[in-house]
Formats: sequence, C-alpha cells, structure tokens
Amino acid sequence: MPTWLTVLITAAATAAAMLAAGAFGRREKRIEHKVDPIHRAGDEQFRRSVGAILGSSLSDGNEITAYRNGDEIFPPMLEAIAAARHTITFETFIYWNGRIGHRFADALAERARAGVRVHVILDWFGSKKMDQGIIETLRRAGVTVERYHRARWYNLANANHRTHRKILVTDGHTGFTGGVGIADPWLGNARHPGEWRDTHFRLRGPAVVQLQRAFMDNWLKTHSDVLHARDYFPPLEPAGDAPAHVFMSSADQGSESARLLFLLSIAAAREDIRIATAYFVPDQLTTEALLDARRRGVRVRVIVPGPHIDKTVVRRASRAGWGRLLEAGVEIHEYQPAMYHCKFMVIDGSWACVGSANFDHRSFRLNDEVNLNAQHAPLAATLIEHFETDLADAQRITHEAWRTRPVRERVAEHAAALLRHQL
Repeated sequence: MPTWLTVLITAAATAAAMLAAGAFGRREKRIEHKVDPIHRAGDEQFRRSVGAILGSSLSDGNEITAYRNGDEIFPPMLEAIAAARHTITFETFIYWNGRIGHRFADALAERARAGVRVHVILDWFGSKKMDQGIIETLRRAGVTVERYHRARWYNLANANHRTHRKILVTDGHTGFTGGVGIADPWLGNARHPGEWRDTHFRLRGPAVVQLQRAFMDNWLKTHSDVLHARDYFPPLEPAGDAPAHVFMSSADQGSESARLLFLLSIAAAREDIRIATAYFVPDQLTTEALLDARRRGVRVRVIVPGPHIDKTVVRRASRAGWGRLLEAGVEIHEYQPAMYHCKFMVIDGSWACVGSANFDHRSFRLNDEVNLNAQHAPLAATLIEHFETDLADAQRITHEAWRTRPVRERVAEHAAALLRHQL
C-alpha cells in the first residue's frame, strides 16, 4: 500500500474514532485553568507537589550525566549494552537503516547470543525505515522484538498514538533517556545539516526503577509477558546526589502529565526559563502560562529549529503563534547549523526537565512519552551551558521581523496551524 494512502486512511480512521469518542465515549478530564504560581522551583514543597501530582516522588541519590550529540551519546549507550550480563530493555521511536542502526543491532544480538535477555519495543511508524532484515537478525539471535501500534485495518486509529519514548535500561541499574533516535542523522557533533543537534542522559540510582517501569508499561501492551524478576528490578544503591524522578504519559492514561509538568514548572519560575525543543507549538493554556511568567518579570528564552528542520509544517505552525509571545518579550531563537532536536527545560537554575516530550500537542496528548526531572543545580548548570552554547549558533526572531514577514509566509503558517492538534 502506498505511504500516502496509508496516511490518508489512518487520518480518516482517526477522525472517525475521534468523532465516535466525542459522540459516545467519555471524555477524559483536561486541565482548563491556569496553574497558580504558589511554589518556587527550588522549594521542597514544589518537589513534593510535583512528585505527588505526576505519580512518582523524587528520590535522592541519583547520578545524571548529560551527553551532547551523537559523538558523546552513542558510545556510552553501546558500552552499557556490551557490559550487560542479565537484562536489556530498549524502547525507541526512531530506528532507521544505517551505520548506527546496524551497530546497535549487532550489539543487542551479541548480548542475546551470550544469554542476556534482550527486549525491544519499536514504534511501528517511527521504525518504518528500518530494514526487516535487521529485525530478523535480532530475533534469530534471541532478541524479543515488538512493533508498537502497527497499523492494521481494525485498529488504524491506534497508529496515531505512538510511543515516542526513548528508554534503554541495562541490568536494571543503568538507564538512558532523552531525545536521540537510532539513525545516522544523530551521528557526529552538529557540525553541518547532516548531523542533528541533540542531548541524551544517563541515569543511575534509585530513579532507574521508574524508567524501567515506563518500559514495562508498553511491554505489557505489546507482549503481555510480565517481567518482574530481580534482574529487571534489582536493589538500587545511591549513585549520586541528584533528587530525581521519572514519569510517563500516554494517550490512554496520564495523557495530561507532560502538559501538566510544563505548566507546573513554568508557574514555579521567578527568574528565568530556558526551553530547548524540537517542536514548539504550545496550546492556549501553555501560552498563557508563559505570558504570566513574563508578567512576573521572568525572562523566557526558547531555542527551536531554524531552516534545517525535518518537519517544515511544524515550523510553520509554530511561527503562526509567536505574535503574543514575542510582543510580551519572550525571546525565541532559531538554531542555524543543523536540525535542533533537543528536549529540555531549565527553571531558575535549580529545576531541570529532560526526556522525550516536545512542547507541542502531540507530546501533550497523543504520544507515549517519558521524562526525567531533577531538582539539582549541577545538572541545571550543565544544561544552561549547553543552552548558551546553542544560543550562540541561533538567530533571534524579533517581534518586528515576525510582524513584517512576507504575506506568503503568513498564509503558509496559518494554513499549517490548522493542523496543530496533530503536530
């Protein structure tokens, strides 16, 4: 079936399902009112409230290491796979053909042949560019591979709900998450348009159990095999000094969690907000939260992709909604050297939010996401350094430049904005 026809059928089925849900189903309660700024990002009560509301308390004793771009990101991931002795759980959205795809497949297959239990979840949509031969190689080696929400005639609407999570856990004690996909555009160091800019994180300590839990959430949906042995959930000793937690969101449960995280974090800001995101299409309530922050005197800076973006329609839909933000003094910068795929936010130099979620409707309500939050000044300082480095390679868009952009750009942007609920 041609790709365009699959997309058309999927869109039609999704629309029909949405209409049916609206007519006959029970609508999930959604946040409709702004979050009051009653806590500061560095307060103990903020940490306590966020943990309670998002369903997992922040635990002390974690070590979080930030890696910048493929040259730094892939080696420790492959090293962790090679060092695994008991279990590997791996979930990703993007997995394409190419050099890095084969390296990961070879590493996973080698461990499986050595007797390590290896479990892989690949999003069906995000792994469509993956050669079936790679999957067969993995399975022959003993790797259990599942495709998440494969499009079939009887469940096409589910294909619109994707796992966007990036999870790697080895032996239950070392985890990785962030924005990176398993594809060659992530190789290198963002030196030119062929090398994407991204950030990924290694996690050690008590919070790894929550990252493992996020993997198990979709494993039960795809394989129905309960993995609960000690090798998946070993006792975890403190590995650092970062209070942190991992939480997950999905379309069928906790669909508001990613959005709520951003609203709570923005409301906790008193000095500055730094947002690095691949796709910046905030809804009305999130836009109002950013405007409220500006009214409190908070400096708000956002870095988004510039001309080198993988989804032009998202850039156009994003730019259509910048007017009020720019007029209020929100500083929006477009990264110039390459595709910008980072996903992190830093509040007041004390609160860091990282993971797979973008600043858009798809991450807020359609995708399965996983995020790692830490109330940890050293991690925040590292991300601020990354942000400032990226800022030097970005172009600021002023309100005047946005207001006087060509008419043809405005028309294209407002047309793209009609699709914002699918972006």
